[in-house]
Order: sequence, then structure tokens, then C-alpha cells
Amino acid sequence: MHLILTGATGLVGTAVLHTMLTTPSISKISILSRKPVPQADGHPQAKVFITNDLNNYEKNVLEELRDAKGVVWALGISSTQVDKPEYEKITYDYPLAFARAISSATSPNPINFVYVSAEGATTTPGMLTPHWCGIKGKAESSLLELSKSQEYSNIRPISLRPCGVDPKEHTEIHDFVPEKQGFAKMVESALLPPLRMLWPRMMSPTRELGKVLTELAMGEGKAFPEKDEGVSGEGRTLNNVAQRRLAGL
Repeated sequence: MHLILTGATGLVGTAVLHTMLTTPSISKISILSRKPVPQADGHPQAKVFITNDLNNYEKNVLEELRDAKGVVWALGISSTQVDKPEYEKITYDYPLAFARAISSATSPNPINFVYVSAEGATTTPGMLTPHWCGIKGKAESSLLELSKSQEYSNIRPISLRPCGVDPKEHTEIHDFVPEKQGFAKMVESALLPPLRMLWPRMMSPTRELGKVLTELAMGEGKAFPEKDEGVSGEGRTLNNVAQRRLAGL
């Protein structure tokens, strides 16, 4: 099976890549990245495509991706690191551009598109909603609407909203996880320890998170029952509670 991954040098992407590299049924991993991916070194099934333009894809690259079964879009950035327009470009424009490109490249075969969103994202933002919540929610709903169009109907979108992403017990990826800096480091140091103890259902251990994201990309791409806790968006948006249930936590 051939899967595509973005954001492979980030925390979530690092966890997903570890799962992909250690899953025997995954024979090919195509990584779209803006920089080298040391974690993929020495793994013949992994190929890194270095690109600085995530809004446009060359025909020869798409040709190599046309037999892919699924995508995990883990590329992202903290809203504290960039201004709103840049955040929207990375969080909304890039995944939508690639969804259109990979849909055309793989058509008429179905392709799963797993978008890594975040707990707190919303498709109905209000005046006081932080901009990142609305932008991620807009990406979720736009991917769903894209799949309803005739031109891109082979896309099978699933948006996953992890919370409290925690690599503590995932020792295999520690050498590859980027170190948090500044405000993000302060938030992680202040919030993760009490969350682990007092509110574990809001935690997303990276070993289990990487496995769930990979399995969603490998699966049938069907919607989940909206009656299930943590499922919304016509069965195609899963919050952290639903993610933990899939992980067996």
C-alpha cells in the first residue's frame, strides 16, 4: 500500500511516520516536505519530495503519487508563530490545494484524505472565536464540500481533532521530535502534566495517535456514525474522544 504524508518533521507527523515505517503492509511512503526528513533516512520504502510550493505540484511528482491509497495531512504551525494570513495559507490553502491535485491525479480511484485539525476547531465561529479555530474548521468543511463536487468526488475526507499531543511514552521518536520554543514550550510545560493526571480523555499520546491517523488513511474512507460520541461533520470529523476510542484508550 502507498500512503502520502506531509508535516513529517513536526510532532504529529513524526509519530505518523514512525507508524508507517513499522507497518509491513505499507510498501511505499511518499513524503512531501519543505526540508529533509532524517527519520526517513535508511528506509527504502520512504521517498521525500522536497518542495517549497505547496500550492502547486509538478506533473512528474503527481505521476509518482497516482497509485496512493491515502494521505495524512499533518503539516501545520502554531498560530503564535505566524500572522493570521500566513496561518490561513498553511492551515487552509495548502491542504485544499493538495486535495484538488491528488484527487485529479488518482481519479477515478478513491483516496482517503486525513486532515489533522485540533480540538477547539469549529465550523461555526463566533465573534470571540480565536482565528485558528475558525480557520481549521473552514478547512474541515471545505474538504467535505470538495468531496461532494463531481470533479473531486473520489476524495474521502476525515478530519481528526487531537488535543494534548503527548510524546512522553513514545521513546522511538524522541530523537526526531522538534523541540518546542518560547510560548509553545511554556504552554506544554504548564498544561501537559496536569492534563495527564486530571483529564486523560483530553490527551493524545503520539504512539496511539500515529496509529489511528495511519489506519484512517489505509481504511475504506467511510463516514462514522454521528450518533457516536465525538463524531460530527456528517460523520467525517472526529474529536479527541472519538480518536481515543479508535485507539482503544
